[in-house]
Amino acid sequence: MSRVGNQPITLPDGVTVTIHDTEIEVKGPKGQLSSPIPKDIEFSQEDGILTAKRKNESASAMHGLARALANNAVLGVTEGFSKQMDLVGVGYKADVKGRKLVFALGYSHPVEYELPEGIDATTERLNTKSEIQQYQTTITLSGIDKQKLGQVAAELAHLRKPDAYKGKGIRYADRYYRLKQGKAAASA
Repeated sequence: MSRVGNQPITLPDGVTVTIHDTEIEVKGPKGQLSSPIPKDIEFSQEDGILTAKRKNESASAMHGLARALANNAVLGVTEGFSKQMDLVGVGYKADVKGRKLVFALGYSHPVEYELPEGIDATTERLNTKSEIQQYQTTITLSGIDKQKLGQVAAELAHLRKPDAYKGKGIRYADRYYRLKQGKAAASA
């Protein structure tokens, strides 16, 4: 029994859903998305409510997944999604130039990252010092596709992973990073 799969999805005003055999198309004020429908799952829509039902018990594992993907499509075309990332380190910078993010990450060359279609980025430099006494830049990624947004954030975090001792690098803003202690002073 899937608790997530049994929950109905309320469709806001301005959202239209078209149900096909293998996918659901969702159109809203921010754009259009499609969500796949797994085998043995069927969607129905009436009175502004979208429900997912499974045809047999063998599809119970996909029931909640199909509903969650459809709900993410509805939320994406109405509200959109965003992720914040912190660029922490002395001399580490990020700038948006057109459809590219240009980073200075301590390498001998600037690192350029081409943003995919549907994902936007803004940067903001904070004047206050963070908990590890370094200035930081905040990168805000936004888009309507939650999966694509998460993939872009993961690729950015991989450009310069956070250092285990000082925490320098590209970090997710909503995660806690535990730092190692480092060398202890020698006692005489």
